[in-house]
Amino acid sequence: MSKLTGKVAVVTGASKGIGAGIAKELAAAGASVVVNYASSREGADRVVAEIEGRGGKAVAVQGDVSKSADVTRLFAEAKAAYGSLDILVNNAGVYQFGALEDVTEDEFHRQFNTNVLGLLLTTQEGVKHFGAEGGSVINIGSTISQLPMPNSSIYTATKSAVDAITHVLSKELAGRNIRVNSINPGGVETEGTRTAGVIGSDLEKQLVAQTPLGRIGQPGDIGTIAVFLASPDSGWLTGELLLASGGMR
Repeated sequence: MSKLTGKVAVVTGASKGIGAGIAKELAAAGASVVVNYASSREGADRVVAEIEGRGGKAVAVQGDVSKSADVTRLFAEAKAAYGSLDILVNNAGVYQFGALEDVTEDEFHRQFNTNVLGLLLTTQEGVKHFGAEGGSVINIGSTISQLPMPNSSIYTATKSAVDAITHVLSKELAGRNIRVNSINPGGVETEGTRTAGVIGSDLEKQLVAQTPLGRIGQPGDIGTIAVFLASPDSGWLTGELLLASGGMR
């Protein structure tokens, strides 16, 4: 029997990149997966089709995690599809790098609304659907909170907030047997990093040079860690920040 057979997972921002990689790995481990997306229905459908093509179970559900009404609907549809919830992966996130002079109110709120408020709203609603046996909340942070880069003040602040919230909620929810941990990836090859021009650039070479394992990460690398945190194998872990960076620190 697979590690997550009979379990149900919601993965936010799962139409591409790290979220898609996590959704696929959770499904491969036996979980039924709700593939959340904000705008890319086509991408979410591709992820669902790939999971189903490998014999897994998945549905795509639209919802902007920064909007409470969307979040409520997301979990209502998850319940309608699978009847319960055991795993929540808070992956949805946005970023934009820029110098201090480029900081605006709109950009600040755009990133904080998704990366921080969205995480709080989905966790607030999601834990209502966990059973008496509890469950696992997996936040997706970033090594940038510990290895800050120039021109990333807003994004770094959001991911530092994710670290702090992980610690707080791990204590707040422990009495309900809900574990809360964070995976903090380093550089990962995704649609976003390709579009941003990172892949194939001097920045990628710099990241690889600073990574002891000698390569940039792949979404599947993060997905297998998520399976571990979702499974009973990590039953004695909560409040942890796992640096998934190939040794870069």
